[in-house]
Amino acid sequence: MINDRITVGVAGSGAMGSGIAQVAAAKGHSVFIYDNNESALQKSKVDLAAGLKLLVEKKKISSVESDNIIKNITYSASLQNFSDCGIVIEAIVEKTEVKQQFFRELEGIVSAECILASNTSSISITSIAGACVNAKRVIGIHFFNPATIMPLVEIISGLATDEKITTSAKELIDSWGKVTVLAKDTPGFIVNRIARPFYSEAIRIYEEQIADIYTIDHVMKTMGGFRMGPFELMDFIGNDVNYAVTETVWQQMFFDQRYKPSLTQKRLNDAKRFGRKSGRGYYDYTNAPVTPVVKDDPAKFNYIYNRILCMLMNEAIDAVYLGIASKDDIELAMTKGVNYPKGLLKWADETGLDKILKTMEQLRMEYAEDRYRPSVLLRRMVEKNLKFYTN
Repeated sequence: MINDRITVGVAGSGAMGSGIAQVAAAKGHSVFIYDNNESALQKSKVDLAAGLKLLVEKKKISSVESDNIIKNITYSASLQNFSDCGIVIEAIVEKTEVKQQFFRELEGIVSAECILASNTSSISITSIAGACVNAKRVIGIHFFNPATIMPLVEIISGLATDEKITTSAKELIDSWGKVTVLAKDTPGFIVNRIARPFYSEAIRIYEEQIADIYTIDHVMKTMGGFRMGPFELMDFIGNDVNYAVTETVWQQMFFDQRYKPSLTQKRLNDAKRFGRKSGRGYYDYTNAPVTPVVKDDPAKFNYIYNRILCMLMNEAIDAVYLGIASKDDIELAMTKGVNYPKGLLKWADETGLDKILKTMEQLRMEYAEDRYRPSVLLRRMVEKNLKFYTN
């Protein structure tokens, strides 16, 4: 295991980078935050102090703990400060070429033992590592926003990643109190792959004028137990971020129809209706919130709920089939990463795999689209009357 008091480097002082730095600093690490934008660094510093002050006022942490976190973090516009780091976690713009260039430059500064990690949510770790002289030490360490609160971290090994690096990275992040899962280096990894239908199928239902956004959100919260409906969640995440991830996964999956973005997503992105952060998305946040009256319609509600949920379950089942992660890690990822009320595989057992298969086959027949193809594993398990969990 790498030393639990190693110096940690974080590249990128945005919300994600700052959050990761705070998590590491809270565990006693000396942390360097790098950003080539001085004003962004200053904002990160101010926001951290304000956030910690609030935590102290709420008695979540002590003033001593707050002071120690601030003391442990150094802000810098020079990459040279990373020279003594045992690990550097990159959280810069989600563009392959930019990340590759950054890692190339970083290799000439850090020691040969330093782990190089990317916080990317959807870009191939193998692709990023391909730009490096020593690809064995490159790994994906994907935190979820906000990093200080969300417990899940995906650990992704690229094709060349050394197993010892994977073990060391996992042990380090575990020591920070996070819940880690191991994911295969495939588009979207676990969460951003499996969660696509929660958004895309909801948008499809809306585009087909089956129901409005309020009704769809209402159904998934009341019937499914989700904390936020798909449109509320997209506005919370940021429609620019959600669209970018959707497009990246779709392109990297060789334009598989299951992951195809929608025109609705693109139009909102083009109009800069990013959601809460811009004041408007699927909902309008510039005025006092309006709670619309949703007309009760059991048949419609069941259709919406069943269609979205079966698409999610089918995606989770396919992730098991393709070895994206273990079934237990998939369950952890979806409950801890996006706060699903249940693990999708246990939920599928409860729902009945035969019922899920029937729904998928009906959708595929109705739409004549490969988007609705049932997982091969789903078919096989129904044929053999199997479940994912016996209890």
